[in-house]
Amino acid sequence: MSKLLKQFDGLVKYAIASLLMAIPLYPKFPSIRVPGTYVSVRLEDFLIAAVTLIFLIRFLPEITRLFKKDIERSILILLGIGLISLLSAILITQTVVPYIGVLHWVRRIEYFIPFFIGLMYFRDKKENTLEFFLKILMIVLVVAFIYGIGQKYFHWPVIITQNEEYSKGVALRWIPGSHINSTFAGHYDLATFLVLLLPIFVSLFFLVKKIPTKVALFIVIFSGLWLLANAVSRISIVSYLLGVTSALILIKRFKAIPIVILVSLVVFGFSSELLARYTQIIEVTYKKIITKSININFPSLIYARASTPTPTPPPVFEDRSTSIRLNVEWPRAIRAFEKNPLLGTGYSSITLATDNDFLRLLGEIGLLGFLAFWLLFARIFHTFSKVFPITKYFRGISLAFVGGVFGALPGIFLNAFFIDVFEASKFATIFWLLIGIAVAMARKIINEDNI
Repeated sequence: MSKLLKQFDGLVKYAIASLLMAIPLYPKFPSIRVPGTYVSVRLEDFLIAAVTLIFLIRFLPEITRLFKKDIERSILILLGIGLISLLSAILITQTVVPYIGVLHWVRRIEYFIPFFIGLMYFRDKKENTLEFFLKILMIVLVVAFIYGIGQKYFHWPVIITQNEEYSKGVALRWIPGSHINSTFAGHYDLATFLVLLLPIFVSLFFLVKKIPTKVALFIVIFSGLWLLANAVSRISIVSYLLGVTSALILIKRFKAIPIVILVSLVVFGFSSELLARYTQIIEVTYKKIITKSININFPSLIYARASTPTPTPPPVFEDRSTSIRLNVEWPRAIRAFEKNPLLGTGYSSITLATDNDFLRLLGEIGLLGFLAFWLLFARIFHTFSKVFPITKYFRGISLAFVGGVFGALPGIFLNAFFIDVFEASKFATIFWLLIGIAVAMARKIINEDNI
């Protein structure tokens, strides 16, 4: 029986490769519409279901022992609290439409499935298998770059899901001053995906010695930097610089840090849209400071006279993205948390966007869910700490991958403070797959049985 199941290894390998290629590159065309929301079931959902079936068949004898480790149990705790929160939202606070809330909870389960696939498949795999998957991701990044070029210069279609009408699969066109989304549903999704991948490839660039490999990696890195610059996500630029710096520190390539930062800033400097957005927020901040200073130093004196004209209201200076977060999305999440601090108001109760994943956690699944989320990452970091410094335990491609993935985490957490990154399907699916692989590699070094 075991020999028969191991014959599925090759199938699992190419099933994982299909996830790495199809999920980032296939645009979010709707397949089955869900009434009451503009989220749809898409072809990638069917692909994940098929890969999950292959995974279950291959690892069937081990499924019953899957949750014997702390990290796996933490995922179960997080999903369990999410379910309790959902039941509370349906039966007590009545803050969600039941079937929509259930679909949101199932979607969270779907995001974690790749973690288990990567975790169990990589328990006994060698570096050449990891190299295969990294080559897939290199191809993905270059194809995404080519499609981004096509959108900006050749009017290739833009498919996004940022509102109900667009989510129907309407093909748009890029216009000057807008964001490049490439094959992603939004520019924030694309930018966060790059924050995850670029530290891996930059680390690999400084670890490999073969010139042809370095040239290929340079092309991939440039492609990613161009996409990041043209996605025009201000916070993602900072997140990338934080992530890539962390990765280079982990692999002990300290001298490379100023070079990478300088080259990155030069590439970003060629994006007029990105410079305009940074200039905008600087101007808004400056004008607000000046206006407040004038009001403090020269208070207006108003006398009660019938002939006194109505004072001209002061000009309003605001950055649109920041204003929406501060005045609409974040207060909505805080109100949901205040309504039920322990369990929140349930998945889907605060709409599809909060632009702060931590406030979203508090609002939807409350303090218990928030703590469960950080318990999961605390246990991931605990496993990682056992192979620190990573330069002692890993070499070459493995070092670049582990250093890149864990180095990217500070940048991803920074992005999560302004973007719902862990709810974005294209990012979340690939993120948990790579985390699963990294955890498997760490456990193999410290001689822990993955199950």
